[in-house]
Amino acid sequence: MENTTTVTTAIKQDTNELFPVFLKLDQLNVLIVGGGKVGLEKLHALVHNSPASGITLVATEISHAIKTLVQDYPKVELHERPFEESDIEGRDIIIVAVNKRDVSASIHEIAKRSGKLVNVADTPDLCDFYLSSVVKKGNLKLAISTNGKSPTAAKRIKEVLNDALPAELDEVIRNLHQVRGKLNGNFENKVKKLNALTKVLVESDSSFSEKRWKRVASYSVAAFAFMLIGHFIFSYLPLQVIAEKTLTLYRGLDANFHWMVLAGFLAQMVDGATSMGYGVTSAIALMSANVSPAAISGSIHTAEMFASGASGYSHYKFGNVNKKLFKALLVPGVIGAVLGAVLLVKFGETHIAYIRPIMAMYTLVLGIRIFITAFKKSNVKKKFKRYGWLAGAGGFFDSFGGGGWGPIVTATLITKGRTPRYVVGSVSLTEFFVTLASAFTFFTLIGVQHWQVIIALIVGGLIAAPLAARLNGKLPRKASFILLGVVVVAWSIRILVRAI
Repeated sequence: MENTTTVTTAIKQDTNELFPVFLKLDQLNVLIVGGGKVGLEKLHALVHNSPASGITLVATEISHAIKTLVQDYPKVELHERPFEESDIEGRDIIIVAVNKRDVSASIHEIAKRSGKLVNVADTPDLCDFYLSSVVKKGNLKLAISTNGKSPTAAKRIKEVLNDALPAELDEVIRNLHQVRGKLNGNFENKVKKLNALTKVLVESDSSFSEKRWKRVASYSVAAFAFMLIGHFIFSYLPLQVIAEKTLTLYRGLDANFHWMVLAGFLAQMVDGATSMGYGVTSAIALMSANVSPAAISGSIHTAEMFASGASGYSHYKFGNVNKKLFKALLVPGVIGAVLGAVLLVKFGETHIAYIRPIMAMYTLVLGIRIFITAFKKSNVKKKFKRYGWLAGAGGFFDSFGGGGWGPIVTATLITKGRTPRYVVGSVSLTEFFVTLASAFTFFTLIGVQHWQVIIALIVGGLIAAPLAARLNGKLPRKASFILLGVVVVAWSIRILVRAI
């Protein structure tokens, strides 16, 4: 009996007794002390969950990663100097991310004397609260705590839940919110109705097992039906005939079809990682075949529509898209693309000698500025309000000049201090709608030409799109800026040389 009591007591002592609370952080003042990797991790967690938070970060040295991060968060203040006791004044929450334990303990003592809530990184004994790993699906947010014992385990559990919970849960929550507002009756009656509606979310294992077996049965029937269809097809079309037809079709392809696929792959790798260069890279193959300017632009935009769609979706999935920037670029970009396509078909080749050199000179200056920016210590965000004019010009030149959406829009925004990762992601997603509008206009006016080139570019682009989006944001800041500069300068010089 005594042993049982001892074991029970031990289990109770090892229980997580923390009380979870979700704070309205935008109504509080937060101080972070420390500007290294730990400070970056804490700051990223705060602004990711509450972008409007008022945060002050103090450190003797602040990393480039932090300076880059805060460009999109105007309420975050950076002070590159030693911590002072007066920094505590007016703060509600203190987060200490300093490597030196004696300094952390000293700051903790100062904060506690002022009655502040304190979190000291990697020191549970000096923490009034812990920053949890968070799973976020729209309005749904789950906080994970291991009682300060293993943040790594919490991160792994977060990854599991992120994959397991469907994105549609947010739509379910919004729908239930609307249902809740329309329900009549007393509180008890409303609870019963909502419980009945949400019962499907907590179905038993047997229900899930039943659904799983239904899916297995459905797939089995579909497989059997596919076998029957295949039997009837092969009864009238023997395998030898199908093989001969396939071989004949393959031999009928353009001799440069493989190189076209490679061109589409390389073009999308560059475009997906830097949001520029697809049209330029693809146009090399088409120009060598003496294709007319309207057909070049039409073919590239038809193929690019599929590649940019895959690229834009990949960027959105990996969190590279700034929604406000996307909305600001969308409509003007589409209008410019339609206008450029119409004028190109109407005026034919007469514009080439005048428009491309002007555009190349502009992008050459931007490319040089990107190189200069790559070697600066920090990139201060500048005010820029002409998003509509910029997108309209980019869309117009992209259709009218045979390329230029990425070099014009992406390069301009980056030279204005916008974060490259979100610029590339947002511009890539917008590019799908711009190319869709351009391709639709060309199709309406001149139809589809050079279908083999289009198919080859589509195949290569679809293969490269997820890889390029995955690479975006992974390169160091300096390397990504240098890569962008190389693409822009090379594209500009090539156009100028051809003009001369």
